[in-house]
Amino acid sequence: MGNKSLSNAKREKNDEFYTQFSDIEKEVAAYLEYDPDTFRGKVVYCNCDDPYESHFFRYFVLNFKKLGLKRLLTTSYKPSPVANTQLALFGNDDPRPKARGRLKVTANKFVINKVNALCREGEFSLKDVAEQLQANQANEWAPLQGDGDFRSEECLALLQEADIVVTNPPFSLFREYVQLLVDYGKRFAVIGNMNAITYKEIFPLIKNDKLWLGATGNGNDMVFAVPKGFSIAESDRQKAARMGYVGNYTRLGNSCWFTNLDHGRRHKPLSLMSMADNFKFSRHAQIRAKKKYEKYDNYDAIEVPFVDAIPSDFKGVMGVPISFLDKYNPEQFEILGATQRGCHDDVPDTKTYEEYWEVRPNGQATGSSGSKTNENANLVGNDGKKNYFVNKKGRMIQSAYQRIFIKHRRV
Repeated sequence: MGNKSLSNAKREKNDEFYTQFSDIEKEVAAYLEYDPDTFRGKVVYCNCDDPYESHFFRYFVLNFKKLGLKRLLTTSYKPSPVANTQLALFGNDDPRPKARGRLKVTANKFVINKVNALCREGEFSLKDVAEQLQANQANEWAPLQGDGDFRSEECLALLQEADIVVTNPPFSLFREYVQLLVDYGKRFAVIGNMNAITYKEIFPLIKNDKLWLGATGNGNDMVFAVPKGFSIAESDRQKAARMGYVGNYTRLGNSCWFTNLDHGRRHKPLSLMSMADNFKFSRHAQIRAKKKYEKYDNYDAIEVPFVDAIPSDFKGVMGVPISFLDKYNPEQFEILGATQRGCHDDVPDTKTYEEYWEVRPNGQATGSSGSKTNENANLVGNDGKKNYFVNKKGRMIQSAYQRIFIKHRRV
């Protein structure tokens, strides 16, 4: 995963990361800039959101009329650290039988059909929103029979009603979550980890232009609120504090939006130099010094270690960092495959490395065979900085980081 906090979340199945209002606002604004009617007349579903904590719920309620929504659906998951602690804000229509002792925690459903004009502009508290919702009998709150899992029959029934899904799904279930949205033919904008680009369930969708990165925040720091008691790396807590978020907040440095809603950034051409001009003027010293692009040992493609160093006049296949997808314009480039996931039928391996073994930079063998580096993009040599592979003849190869294979649509 992208960093320590996200790795911990995946291992511990602790997926309660609450997205900030400003991050939602910026992303939705990009869709509206491209098409002001993106959400008009649509049913939006936030199916991983406790309404008492979710900024997704809050954003779409506050912008219900501006966006022209037909309906907003929100479901929470049980257990939730705050579920049912603020029900009074939404009136006294709790249909559940009263229980003695501690209040029973349930998953909840909100159906918002109408929102009056908000009278206190600029305030975003749940109480302000609740005061408006109580006045509208068309809106509905009810406990769910199950636990609110997005795969449950109750939630799938709501998903069928929806046109667009916008949320921050569980990190540990991201593959399954996106596949469900695709299977149901939904439009969506959801937050995930950028490394998900190369998942075998996700990459084919990107390759076939059924899914792409969103317009904002891709690969940059995003701050998330977390429940009290959540284990936060001190470095992440301090980074969040420097960004203005003090308390139960963490930052995830490799987060991004995944969407099939169109936005203008996706169609902006990437400005590039020719291969000759890269050798003269590239801001990367290694490009200027080598005055060549290395060819992979096991693929008929060249290594391009920096997105801004993609040569504008090369007609063949190029291996580029996964961060390329933040700049990907489908009219400018064709995506052919990716390393390490078996997702490169259009760029087949030309050799494998069973006769090699892995060696640390200090020359000590790790005990792993060369098969470990099959399907990586490998370069001849050893830079002395990371592990490499060698055979009995002393021939050394070294893996590049994960690469996406692309070529120009027109050169």
